[in-house]
Amino acid sequence: MITIEHINKSFGAQQVLKDICLEIPAGQVLGLLGPNGAGKSTLMKILIGLWKADSGKVQVPESIGYLPENNPLYEEMYVTEYLRFMAGLTHTKEDISALIDRVGLTPERHKHIRELSKGYRQRVGLAQALLGNPELLILDEPTTGLDPNQLVEIRSLIRDLGKERTVILSTHIMQEVREMCDRVVILDHGEIKADEPIDKIADLEQLFHAVTQ
Repeated sequence: MITIEHINKSFGAQQVLKDICLEIPAGQVLGLLGPNGAGKSTLMKILIGLWKADSGKVQVPESIGYLPENNPLYEEMYVTEYLRFMAGLTHTKEDISALIDRVGLTPERHKHIRELSKGYRQRVGLAQALLGNPELLILDEPTTGLDPNQLVEIRSLIRDLGKERTVILSTHIMQEVREMCDRVVILDHGEIKADEPIDKIADLEQLFHAVTQ
C-alpha cells in the first residue's frame, strides 16, 4: 500500500501541491491525469525522494523504479553495456539478457543507444527503471514523442508491467489512462479534482473538462 497524507509543496509564492491525500493498493495501475503545470511531476519527484514536501508524509516501498519524462541516457553506450553499467551503480544483481528480452529490446541490444528510435530509447529507459524488480514503477509522460506504432507497443508493455507491480503513470493524454490504468486521479492547480476507477467513468473527457475548468 502506498500512502500519501496531506502533502503540500510550494516554490516561492506558488503552491504547487495542496493537501494531496491518496492510498494506492499494491498491484494497481494509477493514472495521474492533468493539464501541464497541474503538479503531476512534482508529486512523482516527492514520491521517489528527489524533492521533499513542505508538509505531510508519504509511505512507499523501498524499491522504486522511475522513468523521468526526458529519459536521460548515455547515448554513446551500447544497450547491454548501459544496463550493466546502471545495474553496477545500484549494486543490483540482474539477468540483463532476460530484462532486455522482457522489454522487447533483444534485436537492438548490440546497438549504440544513439542509433535507436525514440520508441526503443523508451524501452531502454523502462529496462533501467525495472532494474532490481521494483515494487513500484513511476512513469512520467512515458509516451511523449512516439509515433502511432510505438505508442501501441509501449502501452502494451506498460499494461503487462502493471500485472506484476504497482504503477503510477503521469500523463495529460486521456486515451492512455483509458487503455492502461485501473484508476484515474485528476490533478489541476495542485489539487485532486477527481479520483475514480476507470470502469466507473462513462466519459473521461467530459469528467476531465468538468473538473478542470
